[in-house]
Amino acid sequence: MSRKLLPLSITAALMGGTALADAPNVAVDIAPVHSLVARVMDGVGTPDLIVAPGASPHEYNLRPSEAAALQEADLVFWMGEDLTPWMENAIDTLADGATVTSMLEADGTVLLDFRENALFEAHDHGDEDGHDDHAEDKDHDDHDHGDDHDHEDHAKEDGHDHDEHDHDDHAKDDDHDHEEHADHDGHDDHDDHDDHEEHDHDDHAKDDHDDHDDHGHEGHAHGDHDPHAWLSPANAETWLNVIAAQLSAADPENAGTYFANAAAARDEMAALSAEVAETLDPVRGGSFIVFHDAYQYFEDAFDFPASGAISIGDASDPSPARIAEIQGRIRNEGIDCVLAEPQFDPGIVESVMGGVEAKTSVIDPLGSNLEPGVDLYPNVIRSLAKSLAECL
Repeated sequence: MSRKLLPLSITAALMGGTALADAPNVAVDIAPVHSLVARVMDGVGTPDLIVAPGASPHEYNLRPSEAAALQEADLVFWMGEDLTPWMENAIDTLADGATVTSMLEADGTVLLDFRENALFEAHDHGDEDGHDDHAEDKDHDDHDHGDDHDHEDHAKEDGHDHDEHDHDDHAKDDDHDHEEHADHDGHDDHDDHDDHEEHDHDDHAKDDHDDHDDHGHEGHAHGDHDPHAWLSPANAETWLNVIAAQLSAADPENAGTYFANAAAARDEMAALSAEVAETLDPVRGGSFIVFHDAYQYFEDAFDFPASGAISIGDASDPSPARIAEIQGRIRNEGIDCVLAEPQFDPGIVESVMGGVEAKTSVIDPLGSNLEPGVDLYPNVIRSLAKSLAECL
């Protein structure tokens, strides 16, 4: 697969060249990153969203329309295999000629270590790992994400080898509902995905994945880093520049718009962080348990630590011992709030509660109930803060 992450020096040079007639076709894996891409493309074009709202990105089966979006894409933005391991084979098969950008591997991204424990202590965050130097995977020129954002300072080349990762052992239950996504017609040339057209995705049993060999989820072992990095507004600010750079390389005619949109979005992100901090200030010191450990970046960004997580960050089913640990903390330490998520079985939270006195609420790191597009990302961050404040 082509990994054509062009340095910004080339991007700047291309601005004086022949303009492209149309905006590039862009595919994005999850709604929050899709929102960032949509913000940068605002006024030029609209990216396609691959993972349907309401579905878990940890486990997913592509519909024909989503496979078509990948096949037609000039650029693909995805979090990376640590979040959506099933998508790697789809990209290799369908988007072989596209420029592919992994947000988790972008220079300037701050990564936190994957947490295994059920219970967290205050400020018990994994070590931060910034991606200023990816010598082992790709050649990156140093660049500055400051206010100047000189196009020369955003060199990007991605030599990530997707062949090193074997996901044949990653079997994951899949109960997402695709009723809102119509099948894509006119793509009979999707030989590698003909089997998708034969499935009714509204009736997927959790145990039935035999027909999806191309996108299997058997035995996924999570990586070293927590993949939910979009919940850090600082990472989002960094990615806005990365997105603008890649779009400009593909579409130099609109490079000025892309970088102007990215600059405006960074200003909006700073205001958003101040707003969220103000929302959380009155309830600081409250204790809460989350359904799965997806919120470490939010906790770190706003100094608002959780007390534990029912499930680890890959959303695998918790063991009885882990549930017992969480129940003990709820009973013994007076946990104020236990938070569920719309993508997962609410019965697990109910069993964990077991009659213990604590408030419950629902939070959503993906914005399942929000309209995909430009406003989704800031509304996801706002919604997390609001739900926490109301529950505590």
